[in-house]
Amino acid sequence: MTKVAILTASDSRNLESDQSGQLIEKLFKAEGAEILTRKVVKDDLAALQQAYLTEEMLHPDLIIVNGGTGIALKDCTIQAISPLLQVEVAGFGEAFRQISFDEIGTRALASNALCGFNYYNQLTYCIPGSTNACQTALSKLILPEYEHLLFERSNLRKDLHHHAH
Repeated sequence: MTKVAILTASDSRNLESDQSGQLIEKLFKAEGAEILTRKVVKDDLAALQQAYLTEEMLHPDLIIVNGGTGIALKDCTIQAISPLLQVEVAGFGEAFRQISFDEIGTRALASNALCGFNYYNQLTYCIPGSTNACQTALSKLILPEYEHLLFERSNLRKDLHHHAH
């Protein structure tokens, strides 16, 4: 069973009003995943990195950060999480923008999305905070592929372990 953590970057939402975080939780639970934690964190670089790097965040297989991915001055999710990733899955952001472009046109160009593995081999997604964008990212990209990505990385982990001996 995949263990998931959800971080929502927002200055205006709390756990009760965080519809995107609730949607992500519902969709992953429907897939049989276990939600270990769901938090709302200030849309602030240091606050996001601090929340991402806490002790409890060592337990999930997969971490989703939603919100703060745009180009507004306060948006800093990509800048906060990107340096913490060891390997980036570049096609995720490209595919997300393409799907978004088909849905909302050129406004999709201001939409950033990120996928990669951190130094603990945890699969991390950064997606926009709008509920519609979360629905799109999860249904079209994340849910169909996350198990395969985790499997590929676990094989890599075993290969690396094997070559070390």
